[in-house]
Amino acid sequence: MAKRKPFEIAGVTVPPGTRRTVDVPVSYLSDHTPVHLSVHVVHGRKPGPVMFVSAAVHGDEVIGAEIVRRLLNAKALTPMSGTLLAVPIVNTFGFLNHSRYLPDRRDLNRCFPGHATGSMASRLAHIFMTEVVRRSDLGIDLHSAAIRRTNLPQLRLTAGNSRLRDLADVFAAPVVMTSNLRDGSLRMAAEEAGVDVLLYEGGEGLRFDELPAQAGVAGILRVMNHLGMIAKKGVPKKRAEPLYCSDSTWYRAPAGGLFRGYTGIGEMVESDTVLGAISDPFGEFEAEVVCDQAGIVIGRTNMPVVYEGDALFHIAEPASAEDVMPDIGLHLKTAPMFDEDEII
Repeated sequence: MAKRKPFEIAGVTVPPGTRRTVDVPVSYLSDHTPVHLSVHVVHGRKPGPVMFVSAAVHGDEVIGAEIVRRLLNAKALTPMSGTLLAVPIVNTFGFLNHSRYLPDRRDLNRCFPGHATGSMASRLAHIFMTEVVRRSDLGIDLHSAAIRRTNLPQLRLTAGNSRLRDLADVFAAPVVMTSNLRDGSLRMAAEEAGVDVLLYEGGEGLRFDELPAQAGVAGILRVMNHLGMIAKKGVPKKRAEPLYCSDSTWYRAPAGGLFRGYTGIGEMVESDTVLGAISDPFGEFEAEVVCDQAGIVIGRTNMPVVYEGDALFHIAEPASAEDVMPDIGLHLKTAPMFDEDEII
């Protein structure tokens, strides 16, 4: 068998059977501190697909960085076929500022594929597309809800893409939804370049949450095993089938006030279920938030103080009336949030 060629990125050579973190130059901060797009390359000895895993395209969605950290420490990656390009922080600017956006006030996930001489966001998008996306066969992009909201672990995929549907079955997040491609999104730009992308959502902005952390790592490892990149040993078994949902609705605050939620993420609801209530601080006024469909709660606010029109609950409707949501715990295995030597 001919020896596999090294993987080259940003002028750095990664030999087969090795791994290395490569800092791709992006820009400088105003005080001349350099900013890089750090890519951890795991280049297997044997040929196979190139897969990227990205996180923090929105700088405040930090749970993805934790998922990547756990993934890179998984024993299942040794040995490995193919190549893994892991980028725990795409939007370094937003990550450092605890912000969803870049300093130019743009949403990076509306600036793809970018341009080498465009805005700050456009330049970063161009670098990521050039150095990572276009060199891959498949991608998994990790997201969370915005700050003060939380999402049930879920996958978003393009309707009619049978390959992504098969991979979603393997990933086995609790919920899978078809989602339209948005102009300027990483997913749209990648698919236009011939690279399929699974979009994973789970948890809350600026927070670590064990449920989406475990579901994310387990799903990625299952996909890698399915693609022949890693062996079965150390890969969590799929314990339940995902619930496929066809549509979803946000229920918003009918009035401003103090919000009390009665249902949590992952709970099944029926039509006429009272999801929560809003009252004034004196208890003289109260308005109920009532669901008008059967479905599953895939997202909700964590804020008790709300304004009229604020998004409170995100309810997804199962694609089939016969679908029943299994116990969310079936998707997970028990594991500590941190390694033992990290607990103080």
